[in-house]
Amino acid sequence: MQITQRRAGDVVILDLKGNLVRGVGDEMLRDAVDRLLADRSGKLLINLSDVTFLDSSGIGELVASKKVADQLGTMLKLMQLPERVKHTLKLSLILPLFETYSTEEAALAAFAAKGPRQQNAAGDS
Repeated sequence: MQITQRRAGDVVILDLKGNLVRGVGDEMLRDAVDRLLADRSGKLLINLSDVTFLDSSGIGELVASKKVADQLGTMLKLMQLPERVKHTLKLSLILPLFETYSTEEAALAAFAAKGPRQQNAAGDS
């Protein structure tokens, strides 16, 4: 798992690449999100476009990240879910917990609008 961090305005974007699985992947995500939450980053976007596989530990880490972000008042959204990842999140009944967007532009626009679940109207989920 590789994680790169970049910014688009006031949104911090984490680009994930590889397997989000028990061991390295989930720990790397936890460390990256914890660091950003400690810095009080208010808007966090996780790009899953290059995630090739997701197991229960990866799912658990996404849920834990969302829970802590919500508690701290940070908006956390997901974008560009590959079909395999999206299917896994659907089967585990986790997908509805997240705002998901098919493009970076749509996700950034949703942050700017500050309205939850806006992707549903556009059919992005």
